[in-house]
Amino acid sequence: MHPSKVQITEVGTRDGLQSEKTFVPTDRKIEFIKGFTAAGLQRIEATSFVSPRAVPQLADASEVVAAVRDIGPTIAALVPNAKGAMRAVEAGVDEMVVFISASESHSSTNLNMTVDQAIAAVEPVAEIARQSGVVLRAAIAVAFGCPFEGDVPTSTVSAIATRLIALGIDSLTLGDTTGMASPRHVEAVCGRLLTDHPDIRLTLHFHNTRGMGLVNVLAGLRLGIDQYESAAAGLGGCPFAAGATGNICTEDLVYMLSELGIETGIDLEAMIRVAKEMERCLGRSLPGQLMRAGPRTRLHPIESVRRAVG
Repeated sequence: MHPSKVQITEVGTRDGLQSEKTFVPTDRKIEFIKGFTAAGLQRIEATSFVSPRAVPQLADASEVVAAVRDIGPTIAALVPNAKGAMRAVEAGVDEMVVFISASESHSSTNLNMTVDQAIAAVEPVAEIARQSGVVLRAAIAVAFGCPFEGDVPTSTVSAIATRLIALGIDSLTLGDTTGMASPRHVEAVCGRLLTDHPDIRLTLHFHNTRGMGLVNVLAGLRLGIDQYESAAAGLGGCPFAAGATGNICTEDLVYMLSELGIETGIDLEAMIRVAKEMERCLGRSLPGQLMRAGPRTRLHPIESVRRAVG
């Protein structure tokens, strides 16, 4: 039985833009977030307070958050450490997200730390969150497979979750960072977590690297999971993982859910408009499909198509 309602978190201006080599002006990022808000999104992961040297595209994190923190949706930001958490609190975020890799290899390339060191680094962030009253969530990257090590044992993901829960975190995002998940992986990893930690609130974050993104959402829905992350126009990809490509596309996800009779509260046509604007801004074709074809209810006059001759 599918959930009747799903919450979608838009990550287009964070995960979507982080690998873009040409800097997207701050005012355009703010416009995109306002567009997401107008389309009905209630939670937006707007940016990341990582080192500007590591991810130059997100060097304007404080300015972006300051401009959008009062427009309505929950504004979340990724934070890598206590320094980033302090910057995020000062900027006015509603939520902070810490991230841990499920494999040692990815942790080394993405965070330059071991998994144990990364979890230890969460402790001061958790204290900052408690003192400031900001909600703290966690994300586990490469939870469904590591591009360097292959499949990650479900016991490993569950053990990381146990340590994060001990720090007071009750909301966990599982990231398919390089698109290695299949429905079988989703059922195995999520099933293990829901069995070991029945009170944890799970969010799923899929990439469409191998064309499995929406199929994996269906697997999550069958498990009753009702929170997903996606990026407008299918933008995105981890800059520290070989072969990583875009997130599942927000418009495509909203369309699939609507066809299943699942409520999202998102205006599909408004979301398509924002996706097309992002495509124009970046100056190249983006992976989203619905932004080209439109929903199946969008009909065309017969006069608009060529007729067969002969």
